[in-house]
Amino acid sequence: MTGAPSLAGCLHSLRAVIFDTDGVIIDSATVHAAAWKGAFDACLAAVGGQRPFDPVDDYLRHVDGRAREDGAAAFLHSRGLDLPLGDPDDAPGTATVRAVAARKEELFSESLRDHPLVPWPGTVRLLAALRHHGVPSAAVSASRHATELLSAAGVRPFFAAVVDGNEVNRLGLPGKPDPALFVEAARRLDVPPQDTAVVEDALAGVEAGRRGGFGLVVGVDRTAGPYSATALRRRGADVVVADPGELLMPEEGG
Repeated sequence: MTGAPSLAGCLHSLRAVIFDTDGVIIDSATVHAAAWKGAFDACLAAVGGQRPFDPVDDYLRHVDGRAREDGAAAFLHSRGLDLPLGDPDDAPGTATVRAVAARKEELFSESLRDHPLVPWPGTVRLLAALRHHGVPSAAVSASRHATELLSAAGVRPFFAAVVDGNEVNRLGLPGKPDPALFVEAARRLDVPPQDTAVVEDALAGVEAGRRGGFGLVVGVDRTAGPYSATALRRRGADVVVADPGELLMPEEGG
């Protein structure tokens, strides 16, 4: 078809593509990072003598791609703060891991009310091309908001399957870097992992794709920071792009 975008060669032998949501499909990573900063800085201030949470470095190292409680525990542990896990109904605060995670959730929800999120244009172009070529896509996220955000951003129809944080909790799936989230998405697409690509911006997510034996692991580096392209490759990315739209060839014809 004249004018139709072609897929890059690395995708030609694959039968499905699984996309992480935050930072890959939707421009939400910065909102998550800001919410984490508010929650963590309050906790760090409570103990004193700690430098503030870095929304780029600390976020990428410890939080990005992980389930909320896992990310909270990992960052706090990195600062020598081994808080008790707490109870599932802990109020937002600083005394337990679950209280810190609840505060992050509260701040994130407040931000969404004021700043609706939009999809990355390059990712939308790739999704449209995959649909044109008959390659099914799935979206995954540890966030319980993911399906709602995909619908609000107008991209939910691109995905034959969505495995979000609600499904993770229902099925008892372990968080990244365990590959269970991606494996479940591939199962729902009825395509084996070795014939499926994973597109992911988080270090834990890239590692999960590699551990799961996926046919192609694409790292998305939007930050150009010290833990970006090199770190993504070290964790197992076969290809690193600045935007998923780079997985398209120039349009043919005119």
